[in-house]
Amino acid sequence: MIIDERITAYINSLEKELTSELLSLEKVALENHVPIIKKETQGVLRFLLRLQQPKNILEVGTAIGFSALFMSEYTAENCRITTIEKVPMRLVEAVKNFSDETFPRRDKITLREGEALDVLKELVKEEKQYEFIFLDAAKAQYMNFLPELMKLLLPGGMLVTDNVLQDGTVINSRYSITRRDRTIHTRMREYLYTITHSEELETVILPVGDGIAISHRR
Repeated sequence: MIIDERITAYINSLEKELTSELLSLEKVALENHVPIIKKETQGVLRFLLRLQQPKNILEVGTAIGFSALFMSEYTAENCRITTIEKVPMRLVEAVKNFSDETFPRRDKITLREGEALDVLKELVKEEKQYEFIFLDAAKAQYMNFLPELMKLLLPGGMLVTDNVLQDGTVINSRYSITRRDRTIHTRMREYLYTITHSEELETVILPVGDGIAISHRR
């Protein structure tokens, strides 16, 4: 927990309630330890979507489809959401959820299966462009994704990156991190330095959830 748990709980208590369908899916995800966007992250994402009003959204990291379905609720009817996932067990659940008639705005969503970097390169070749990109995938790959994401992000668009503070451990010395997590730790710090020092991006990092970076393309 990055900030005081009582403060987080209070902020969450002020959040607008999810639809019954999303609440049910959120409950299933939490019960099965499936990583989905945290309650406080949902509030930030909802605010940004209402502010930006994107017509085309790209999500990198579908999981079971919760965040894509969440975004479909807070965007215009003509908005289109493309989401990328590679993990077979997650894909099965995502396909099932995107086919569930209880989600009235599911038709906005297109699922692209495969390695994220490969799919991103395909989207670049297809000359796709997006006003809003939500990055919530393999953390060690963020730096590899960034060049392709910049080709896909329109001027004035937003790149929102989740879990960037890694429960606060990103501030720790590399040598205090367990050996198996050092690569992710190093690459996340490199990613954060890059997006905060880029001449093309204006970035703010918020200690919300596990940390969110919001980057606006100039």
